[in-house]
Amino acid sequence: MKGPLFYSKILLFGEYGIIKDSKGLSIPYNFYKGALKKSKNKSEAARKSSEGLLKFYHYLAGLQAALPDMVRFNLDALRKDLDEGMYFDSSIPQGYGVGSSGALVAAIYDRYAFDKITVLENLTREKLLRLKQIFSEMESFFHGKSSGLDPLNSYLSLPILINSKDNIEPTGIPSQKKEGKGAVFLLDSGIVGETAPMVQIFMENSKEDAFNEMLQKEFVHYTNACVDDFLKADVKSLFGNIKKLSKVVLDNFKPMIPNQFHQLWKQGIETNAYYLKLCGSGGGGYILGFTEDLARAKQALKNYHLEVVYNF
Repeated sequence: MKGPLFYSKILLFGEYGIIKDSKGLSIPYNFYKGALKKSKNKSEAARKSSEGLLKFYHYLAGLQAALPDMVRFNLDALRKDLDEGMYFDSSIPQGYGVGSSGALVAAIYDRYAFDKITVLENLTREKLLRLKQIFSEMESFFHGKSSGLDPLNSYLSLPILINSKDNIEPTGIPSQKKEGKGAVFLLDSGIVGETAPMVQIFMENSKEDAFNEMLQKEFVHYTNACVDDFLKADVKSLFGNIKKLSKVVLDNFKPMIPNQFHQLWKQGIETNAYYLKLCGSGGGGYILGFTEDLARAKQALKNYHLEVVYNF
């Protein structure tokens, strides 16, 4: 048995902002992928995956009992496959902000959900929101609280534009310029991040009036502008807004940025060689970078591993 492949994702814009109803833009990232497989002679990683899936199975049984009208799974088939050695074979790094649990959730829904909404049907806004809600409940097992966007992106394998909490749609993004000098890249922090503690910090900070005011007037404002600029391919305006967003994040989201990257973050803003932003919840994993001159950014970040995601 080998299931279909599900890919990682990158939330280009909208981390934390979408909790406060900002816009967001999420794209599939096909460099990493995962699939359900079966094997009796498993590696240590595969054994751990099987153990995790068994816990997830019990969680899904509880979820189905609590919300029978929302989603139903073929739990007998899932249990049988787990007893026969099923695991999730994935190259998606965990705790890196690129949707490792999202791909797993998408794979389980695809194989075991009854009456599932498929990618081939006419995806109305209602169906998309229903899928997002189901995925949100499923992925909460891993993070304590989930928007459902990561599994949605992995399941559809399409860029998704978040206009607001209850307004999402598949979207097209401007074609990449393979020879373009500018790029979006991933910078490996070398540290595994954990989503739940970072979200907890954000929620605590959100109780402060000053933090909330900064979110609305600056963070959400620049996030929305970046989404609009990116979709319109207005590169000049985009980089102006990314610089402002990068600075707002450095000033107000310090706990989400590993300490050893504070200076590197500041250096990018001061030299304009690159701008950094959070990839997912932060705290480690990947950091997203934007540059108008990839060669210059690579030189400035020569001690770090970069992966190019998109060329301008």
